[in-house]
Amino acid sequence: MNFRSLLFAFSLGLLACRSKSDKQFVMVSSKESGVSFSNNLLASESFNPYIYRNFFNGGGVGLGDINNDGLPDIFFCGNMVSNKLYLNKGNLKFEDITEKAGLATNDMWSTGVSFVDLNGDGWLDIYVCRSGKPGGNRRHNELFINNKDMTFKEQSHEYGLDFVGLSTHAVFFDADNDEDLDCYLLTNSIRSVGVFDLKKDQRNEPDKNGEGNKLLMNKGGKFVDVSQEAGIYTSRIGFGLGVTIGDFNKDGWQDIYVSNDFFERDYLYVNQKNGTFLESAERAVKSMSSGSMGADCADVNNDAYPDLFVTEMLPRTNARLKTKASFEDWNHHQARVGNGYYFQFPRNVLQVNNGDGTFSEVGRLANVEATDWSWGALIFDMDNDGLKDIFVANGIFKDLLDQDYINFMATPEKVRAILSKEKSVIEKLMGIMPSTPISNFAFQNKGGLRFEDRAEKWGLGEPCFSNGSAYGDLDNDGDLDLVINNVNGPAFVYKNQNEMTHPENHFLKFVLKGEGLNVNALGTKITVEAGDQEFYLEQMPMRGFESSVDTRPNFGLGKLKEVDRVTIEWPDGKIQELKMVKTNQVITLSEK
Repeated sequence: MNFRSLLFAFSLGLLACRSKSDKQFVMVSSKESGVSFSNNLLASESFNPYIYRNFFNGGGVGLGDINNDGLPDIFFCGNMVSNKLYLNKGNLKFEDITEKAGLATNDMWSTGVSFVDLNGDGWLDIYVCRSGKPGGNRRHNELFINNKDMTFKEQSHEYGLDFVGLSTHAVFFDADNDEDLDCYLLTNSIRSVGVFDLKKDQRNEPDKNGEGNKLLMNKGGKFVDVSQEAGIYTSRIGFGLGVTIGDFNKDGWQDIYVSNDFFERDYLYVNQKNGTFLESAERAVKSMSSGSMGADCADVNNDAYPDLFVTEMLPRTNARLKTKASFEDWNHHQARVGNGYYFQFPRNVLQVNNGDGTFSEVGRLANVEATDWSWGALIFDMDNDGLKDIFVANGIFKDLLDQDYINFMATPEKVRAILSKEKSVIEKLMGIMPSTPISNFAFQNKGGLRFEDRAEKWGLGEPCFSNGSAYGDLDNDGDLDLVINNVNGPAFVYKNQNEMTHPENHFLKFVLKGEGLNVNALGTKITVEAGDQEFYLEQMPMRGFESSVDTRPNFGLGKLKEVDRVTIEWPDGKIQELKMVKTNQVITLSEK
């Protein structure tokens, strides 16, 4: 090789290295990380999307430190494969400890996962929601209590949490401010959507089989269903896909937002401070998503109020808009509104908190209204610049709404023709249904409620079918890494390279130790002030779609090397202040 060729090869190598380091996120291969999970789904004649509507909804992912070594571990929910628990060994290396931890599953359809310390012993437990085809062993939700030795014991019955139904996700929070954790259990329905139509007042009719959403209050360690007396809808039409908890009116009491699929509108439950909730969605918002899916809340405009982002299925490109989207006609819209289902539109919504109990919907203004068939919604600061960004995990393995398939391939005539020639009809129909992986979205917050999709530039542009997602500082370097659960493809573990891409941006991380049985101080509000700048976070790890994030709140603070004040409002209302705080550190705080 001559000198010129050698120089050219060397230059290409430098460019390749630079290209890798210039990405905000770099995927860590399974060979490097030891994480080899894949949520593989295979439709059959006996079990498929025609029998079970949520067949391709996927599973969640949870991050939590199960052995108290300061490193978040990873739990994946599997549908037709076993759940997996990976122990964080440091430096983004993980070990599969599923079998020895006692968490292996077979023939159990897991959906959402919640990392939560339910018995207040300082060790994170794991609550897993079950769904899928009715019947079978261990069909109930399961609670795995941490034995403090990297093994777990299933005790859902002892705690009153062994619900049997179509559970989506569970969020644990202190609903009545008594220093223990209560539970909102989000469920879906196996019944056909068409049988309900747009009848009035269906949400007021409790599900006769007891399978609707539930508010479960902690009564001395046993969870008791108080839904009816608390004002929670438990009907058959919830079709819940997303739930997020936040103190939306900042009165010191946690509120609940539920995103419902299909024709039912979303719910906003405002805490009445007496064990009851007032459903207030129509008072609070002017419009909402129609087929609402994932949801998250956080402060996107740095005014110290939590805003709300809800995902839907509106395609972003013109080609997919023409072939995948369907829109209701005016008469159907009027019928929806007239029968109490409110103003719903097929797009993502970004609801900005007005600070007076109402929200302004700015999704189209902010450029975040269209992200295709979207599941996980996460609001967090990806580049530590002090502005929270929006991540959307999306994709559906089979395009169930593809208009060409519906109009030309799934007509009664076509189905009859297949029936006359084929034995495996469902497999044939599923085989010709389109399947197109698309990339997830990463919207960088540019300020002024302006967002720009930078998934490709940030290294998150891999085509996939993503569902649950969670962020956390897996390597304890002060930025938030990302883990994604995919259908029929390997899970993604992304390292955040902020120390290389934006070394000038600083952070503050908090480890919170609460009182009573609320050991991780869920519901704590933290405000950071520097000059005229204000940054705000609420401690609530169960977020997005069926997932749980790192329990340590992490602030991106841009170029600030010191902040004037940190104010911590603990769940019981106590206020703690720290002044003149240096950034780039982890601060451990105890409520007592």
